Amino acid sequence: MSGTPLRHATRVFRAEALKQHRRLFGRPLVVFSMLVWPILQLATTYYTLRPVATASRAAAHWPLAADPHRLLAFLATGTLAYAFFFSLVQSAWHLSFERTTGTLELLFLSPAGRLTLMIANGAGSLLQNAWLLTCFTVAGLMGFGTLSVSAWWMYAVVVAALLVPAVAWGAFLNSLLVFSRDSAFLYTILDEPLWFVAGVRLPHFALPTAVQAIGAVFPLTGSLIAVRGALLESRTLPELAPALAWLGALSALLLAAAAVILRVGESRAQRTGKLSLA
Repeated sequence: MSGTPLRHATRVFRAEALKQHRRLFGRPLVVFSMLVWPILQLATTYYTLRPVATASRAAAHWPLAADPHRLLAFLATGTLAYAFFFSLVQSAWHLSFERTTGTLELLFLSPAGRLTLMIANGAGSLLQNAWLLTCFTVAGLMGFGTLSVSAWWMYAVVVAALLVPAVAWGAFLNSLLVFSRDSAFLYTILDEPLWFVAGVRLPHFALPTAVQAIGAVFPLTGSLIAVRGALLESRTLPELAPALAWLGALSALLLAAAAVILRVGESRAQRTGKLSLA
């Protein structure tokens, strides 16, 4: 019996990943856009920041800006981490559309665990959205010679620092948007503002103190600190322990919040017949 929950969760993950693939990733043009869009974002950011970094005193406060390859590596890791998290914003937005297509009821009629469904929906979208950009980023960092890793197993730490918080973030957003009638505003505020407060394009120390405090609430900020520290700065596990501990706490909090929202939302829906927490 101990293997039954695991087999059950595995089947849910497979089913949700297949649904995501058939609905969103069935055409070659979609796969092509998964790489082209982040590269265009990276190129735009690089050629916007590079002239400012070289023509001002920015390099005196941020030496990395004086090296084109290191600056590009900094921005590439930011773009990669952002792609992980924003793909889950898109996934949650698409899940909210199931209210209008009539398939949302099937989620509540399903014997699958609600939280498992939310995690599986986000994880399926994440893996299909981010794998191509991940391969491209790793190849680019190796090609430019900017990788600086203290130990080979730090790559596993990087994967965990990206994957676990992103999946928790996706589960939270999925559970929230399932019970939100108007989710367009969340999609808007979690796009460009997320770039800024998390330090995707700029070093975290260069942001205003108030913005740093806001950014600390988002797991993307901690993921970027861990990823850049491990891949670009040769930082060891003890050095990254505070950031990783904070990421673990945030991930647990997001999953707990998702479970509560799902329980409260479903109970309200059964009592009132309305799929809204408001």
